[in-house]
Amino acid sequence: MTESTPVRSTIPRETPRQVRPRTEGWTQKVDAEGKPLLQFAAPKKGMPPAHLADMTPEQRVDKVKSLGLPGFRAGQLEKHYFEHYTSDAAQMTDLPASGRDELVHELLPNLLTEVRRLETDRGDTIKFLWKLHDGALVESVLMRYPGRITLCVSSQAGCGMNCPFCATGQAGLTRNMSAAEIVEQVVRANRLIADGGLGDPRRVGHADERVTNIVFMGMGEPLANYNRVMQAVRTMVDKKHGLGMSARGITVSTVGLVPAINKLAAEDIPVTFALSLHAPDDHLRDEMIPINSRWKVDEALDAARGYFEKTGRRVSIEYALIKDMNDHAWRADLLASKLNDRGRGWVHVNPIPLNPTPGSVWTASEPDVQNEFVRRLNEAGIPTTLRDTRGKEIDGACGQLVATEEDRDVAATVPVVD
Repeated sequence: MTESTPVRSTIPRETPRQVRPRTEGWTQKVDAEGKPLLQFAAPKKGMPPAHLADMTPEQRVDKVKSLGLPGFRAGQLEKHYFEHYTSDAAQMTDLPASGRDELVHELLPNLLTEVRRLETDRGDTIKFLWKLHDGALVESVLMRYPGRITLCVSSQAGCGMNCPFCATGQAGLTRNMSAAEIVEQVVRANRLIADGGLGDPRRVGHADERVTNIVFMGMGEPLANYNRVMQAVRTMVDKKHGLGMSARGITVSTVGLVPAINKLAAEDIPVTFALSLHAPDDHLRDEMIPINSRWKVDEALDAARGYFEKTGRRVSIEYALIKDMNDHAWRADLLASKLNDRGRGWVHVNPIPLNPTPGSVWTASEPDVQNEFVRRLNEAGIPTTLRDTRGKEIDGACGQLVATEEDRDVAATVPVVD
């Protein structure tokens, strides 16, 4: 009988303090079996009026013709909207005065009414609260960094993934956003930048500044609104009939909807893919991320690796570091082991110190613990960078976007603009 080589456990014999995930100040919705409720299908509600950004270029031409105008007017509307960032008919003097207002109203209806904006980081971070046509509230966050401007966009009003540490999911899913509602967040941000709302463009370099990077990390689970998100992405990257952005500057994130990850990999649009993992072991992730009851850690990582193999685009792993919950050194080692088991050079880890919601008993990891977590991953050959947390002072950082009671009270006084 030969003696086998002992297998070293990744879990230490003396387990450090372990905080368990739980909701705070709200009750997590559960299904008939008492498990956290997952909402994949959006409640059936009236969608916003059809908008140019909801249509293909061919559909835009057909729509213009149906109004009794020549098809080339569609191209003029595209130029005003995607290049000059305006839906104001008065500024479209190249269109005939007769019927101009009706044309613009039909193809460029108002989708977002600004309720309020909050600024921090000396004006380099701005959080917008938007009211949709049906009164639903969403937020987006605009951030200036050296050499780039990033917009964090929402893809759903609310979220159905029910993660206990994320403010957005507390109220559940209100509805999916349309492709145009998603694109409109970018257009409105570009308008603000052009008007000097993020600092004088001449002072910071040039007068043609605009959003360069998009992160689908606002309200909602992007891959649960797959078709509309992808339609919005196609419009963002369309150089002839859209915003003409680089696909590489667009990050689509998910908590782990594996079939949708596989579908995204087949799209032939080289966006950056981010997996919000937050725990490398199923025992903890089952509690932190309810979707883990459907698709386990290894399944999500296999799909992420498949995305890299299909697209050649390095995957980002998002990991919110929470004190005594998921920041243990052994979890850094386990995460490194799981990633290295799937090869080298395909992944980058972004640990993010937790952004607590108001009244939260949870908090970010201690700096020395954060540094040790990052050190262990880097030492194992996994490129790892502790991520900057912008907008905490205005509840605009990751996991903090939620329509509060105060937001609803303010929004109730703001009429939806037609």
